[in-house]
Amino acid sequence: MSRLRLGVNVDHVATLRNARGADYPDPVRAADLAMASGADGITAHLREDRRHISDQDIEALAKLTRQRGIPLNFEMAVTPEMEAICLALRPQAACLVPERREEVTTEGGLDLVGGHNRIASSVQKFFEAGIRVSCFVDADIAQIAAAKSAGVQVVELTTGPYCDAVRAGNPEAAELLKILCAAAAEAERLGLEVHAGHGIDYETVGSIAAIPQVVELNIGHFLIGESVFVGLSTAISRMRHLMNAARAGALT
Repeated sequence: MSRLRLGVNVDHVATLRNARGADYPDPVRAADLAMASGADGITAHLREDRRHISDQDIEALAKLTRQRGIPLNFEMAVTPEMEAICLALRPQAACLVPERREEVTTEGGLDLVGGHNRIASSVQKFFEAGIRVSCFVDADIAQIAAAKSAGVQVVELTTGPYCDAVRAGNPEAAELLKILCAAAAEAERLGLEVHAGHGIDYETVGSIAAIPQVVELNIGHFLIGESVFVGLSTAISRMRHLMNAARAGALT
């Protein structure tokens, strides 16, 4: 079982900044602090409507992460505009996600079955540019197979339904965790690297971290929210401790 990496999404530092129209808090400063606190990578999502992360943020984050030797994961919709930005900046990784203007956050996984040809074309361009490509997908065997067919190297399984069920005390949570485990195993069987993210908090991280095929968790909103009360370094340190404890427990 491989070491579990932690990617920290700094989008919602920018959300807080933009609520006041000020130049602080600075998501680039948050990324610097996250890396110093044990993050293995930084994720940022430049949306079409620029609701949080800006073009200037992405450029600064690309520069900072290169200087630190830590990956920047550019979360993006599959559009010509975002494709051009990604190819110009050449982050270490690009995570393709669905995006609708009216949604508050990314809701559900990318439909690779329905949009295979369009996505495969972008994947090939990124691959040729040396950018590792992942797709944010539901824990669905057909979508994982389509991701493999499209040429991606990584699938990031959406953990939102499971995390929501746990917080609601829904007995369906146990079955949703089984589905996640089965999807992770199938992705690994197909030769895909497996990541997971969306909705993960202190309560839910243990079960997800214990899935042996998962090698990276991407967590944002919860860590930024928790940092309001305890500070970002403390929030990341506790998350890392819970991840490591769950991984160690799965090995025994």
